[in-house]
Amino acid sequence: MPDDMTKTLPERPRRTTEQPVPPIPVVDETKTDQASVQYSHFRTKLSTHRTGLSEHRTSLSEYRTDLSTYRTTLSTDRTEMSMRRTGMSFQRTRMSADRTLMSVIRTSLSLIGFGFTIYQFFEKLREAGTLTHAAAPRNFGIALVLLGIAMLIIGIAYHVQFMLGLRHERRAMAAAGLVHAESVFPPSMTLLTAIVLLLIGVFAVISMVFQVGPFG
Repeated sequence: MPDDMTKTLPERPRRTTEQPVPPIPVVDETKTDQASVQYSHFRTKLSTHRTGLSEHRTSLSEYRTDLSTYRTTLSTDRTEMSMRRTGMSFQRTRMSADRTLMSVIRTSLSLIGFGFTIYQFFEKLREAGTLTHAAAPRNFGIALVLLGIAMLIIGIAYHVQFMLGLRHERRAMAAAGLVHAESVFPPSMTLLTAIVLLLIGVFAVISMVFQVGPFG
């Protein structure tokens, strides 16, 4: 937490007690010397009254300045917190994209697994002589595997495109000073898993169609 967050609210100056304006003295104008002295005393009292009011206004002005500084400090702290929240939202968005790709992997793995199982099941029945025509279910199994591969390719392409755009947006906001971007984007293990599964699916289709390879 920044040190500025620990600053307390400035204390408001006490209310000034209202002092009445000194009354204008009643003088005997025939006695000029005495009248001059009385008027001089009146001006002194009036000046003292104005000085008290001026000092109170100065205290209020200083209080407003301190209050403005306090609000500026709070605004700076809020901006700092907002920048950090925005930076963390990029990480949350990245993890959300990984979870979306995981969903694609699960669906593609189900399609590839079911398709390969169906193909092998009917292929074994044909080799055992139980079925004479197993082309239709075998083709259905191959179609499921191809569908899983196609879905995986689309998911990988969308994930890569989205992550490149997210990284570009993050770099642009960091260059503009809107986010800190101190945390790095680690390599996506989900993307690597999707690529490996894609290769396995391709090898499986080649083995099923041409009867070669590790899955033939």
